[in-house]
Amino acid sequence: MVSVRLTAQLQRVKEVLATWKEVDERVSKLCTTLLAAKVTSTGDACSAERVTSGLVGFLSGNFSGNTWRDEYLGVNATVKENGGAQKADNGMKFTGRGAGAEWPVGRQGENQPYHFANYNFTLVATVSIEGVPKSGSVPLIGATLNVSEGENKLMELSYNNEKNWQFSCGGQNDREVQQHFGGRE
Repeated sequence: MVSVRLTAQLQRVKEVLATWKEVDERVSKLCTTLLAAKVTSTGDACSAERVTSGLVGFLSGNFSGNTWRDEYLGVNATVKENGGAQKADNGMKFTGRGAGAEWPVGRQGENQPYHFANYNFTLVATVSIEGVPKSGSVPLIGATLNVSEGENKLMELSYNNEKNWQFSCGGQNDREVQQHFGGRE
């Protein structure tokens, strides 16, 4: 039997829990759209309980080099080095084909802390569109499962030239969401 003092580890756990609470509060305030203001049910998708339930990572304005730091103190994202990314207010601005970042929660090896992300996760994103595509649609965010034969697309959110969102899930046909947002382009 060995006796070990865990005072430092206990302090770290307390710091992490305090950080999670603070980030949960910030994330729950992101969903303050006009739609959320109209819906008063506590069970709607924009309620504070729902928007942070299952959320284990938050990529916001904490960025340097090609590392986008997870504010929940978990797995950091890696920004692609193609010159299409720059820091913006509370996040990143990606421009050009192929610009983006990867949050590699599924590539953590055998001791994978986010094993549940392989079957259940919450994805919250705020997106600003600066221009309408000239034709077709532009993918904005997606989730893929990397398998040995290639990538398997789980979901993708795109924006098209008719100012509509398109949502694809599991390789199924796109479902177009006919919603304009205040005429902004």
